[in-house]
Amino acid sequence: MSRGGTRELRIIGGRWRSRRLRFQDVQGLRPTPDRVRETLYNWLQFEVPGRHVLDLFAGSGALGFEALSRGAASLTLLERDARQAASLRQAASDLQADGCSVICEDSLRWLARAPAPAVPYGIVLLDPPFHQNLPNQAIALLHDRGWLVPDQWLYVETEQAPDTLVLPPGWRLHRQTRAGLVHALLFHGEVEDAQDVE
Repeated sequence: MSRGGTRELRIIGGRWRSRRLRFQDVQGLRPTPDRVRETLYNWLQFEVPGRHVLDLFAGSGALGFEALSRGAASLTLLERDARQAASLRQAASDLQADGCSVICEDSLRWLARAPAPAVPYGIVLLDPPFHQNLPNQAIALLHDRGWLVPDQWLYVETEQAPDTLVLPPGWRLHRQTRAGLVHALLFHGEVEDAQDVE
């Protein structure tokens, strides 16, 4: 729903169920549909509580705030559009979302140069702009720079066929669905050289 340059969607489950998020009507932004988000979090229902979550191309923030609503320990949102990043900060404030941080920066640049976190991420949400091969670039950086715990979950929303994604050793496709031409893919990794959670 559009209201004077902003749009709204609702959080589906958890402590903020039915709360609405407002976000900028930015060209090319395509929030994950309710049905797909519900399917994803049905898949992850026993994995979210206590996990540290990274949403690399946050957009509306719907994927990430859904995780925090369902018991994630923390949420880091990456969004390079300054207006949208401001909307994410406002949403976090409105929800009183402790443990949520918003970083306004290009996601790949941030992954390449920022120090890996003291406590690595257990769930990564990857829903980038299409037709730029961004999933493969992000996956390589996540694996090579110590961003992830050994028992890790990666959600990818992409126009690419699953067999075009280049996965690190130890990762496997856990579940998948489609919404139109979009593939929604959940991968599980058990990677020995990933950092341990402290």
